[in-house]
Amino acid sequence: MKNKFRILKILITVIIFGFLLSFSLKRFNDKPMEKVTVKLTQTKNRVYFIDEKDVKDLVKKSNPTKRVGDINIPELEKKLNQLPAVDSANVYLNLNGNLNLDIKQRVPAFRLNKDDRDFYVDEKGVEFPTSKNYSFPCMLVMGNVKKSEYVKLAELVSKIDRDDFSKKYFIGIAKKNGNYELLTSEGYFKVEIGDLEKIDLKVKGFKAFVEKFLIFQDPEKYNKVSVKYENQIVTTLNPNFKENDSIISVGKKELAKLPVINQKKEEAQKKALTPQRVEAKKETRKEKPKVTEVKKKATIKPKSEESKPKVTPRKEIVKPKVVEKKPAVTPKKVESKPKAKVKIE
Repeated sequence: MKNKFRILKILITVIIFGFLLSFSLKRFNDKPMEKVTVKLTQTKNRVYFIDEKDVKDLVKKSNPTKRVGDINIPELEKKLNQLPAVDSANVYLNLNGNLNLDIKQRVPAFRLNKDDRDFYVDEKGVEFPTSKNYSFPCMLVMGNVKKSEYVKLAELVSKIDRDDFSKKYFIGIAKKNGNYELLTSEGYFKVEIGDLEKIDLKVKGFKAFVEKFLIFQDPEKYNKVSVKYENQIVTTLNPNFKENDSIISVGKKELAKLPVINQKKEEAQKKALTPQRVEAKKETRKEKPKVTEVKKKATIKPKSEESKPKVTPRKEIVKPKVVEKKPAVTPKKVESKPKAKVKIE
């Protein structure tokens, strides 16, 4: 009997508790939504892409009856998370019937100008559009940047923002022909870094170049400073700077003297010649020695046309010398004969 009484007592309390709970839930659901609280979570850099008024208008559209029971909290969270400038959203109700919305906004890492479009990218590599009412001050990036490079590019921008030296010099990033260039506040030269690997080492190399060398030079003297090569800094002179005109002209003259360049020029000229011109030149070169041979043969034949060309000019020169000696011998013999005749008489 005692056990039955206990079971009956438990059932009665459960029924009474359920009745009271259903009554309170019904009363709570019929209660009007008195207050909507929008809490924007603070970040390192404050942003104002989302307006509280816009969020409250979204809540009103999702619950036109303004009854607590008609609010679909999961659906409202989904709509808030679909907003491009929202990183995360949390929606919950108090016992008083107040609706609370905790929203965390996206913080841009940089602003990208790509394919005639302008948008923000956060540190997670997520794109979201710019706002008409608010503009966040961040690094401007230009060029055909791939989505796979967003995270590394965001890390580069954060490193520049944390370093006072880099933040003072670099105001933008541009990608040209697969190489990244840092735009300087001076506006006279660019810093070429190549890819996004070993960024710390490249920035340190440029910092050393500025502190030990560039500080004593005119910034207008250079057009580009490249630190993309390991343990090397390559500078390009500005041709529009007056002091560089003489240096550039002298360098061109010295390069023109190099035999390698001259050989390349000759090869280029040979390639530019057509095959017909090459054959014409070869024929002219072959004809020149034939003309000289004919002239030599004409000099060899001074006396007779029937003599053969085999006789060399040296042999013909020797023969007239022998002929000249014979008349010198004959007059001596002729003079001795009359003397003998005179003695006989």
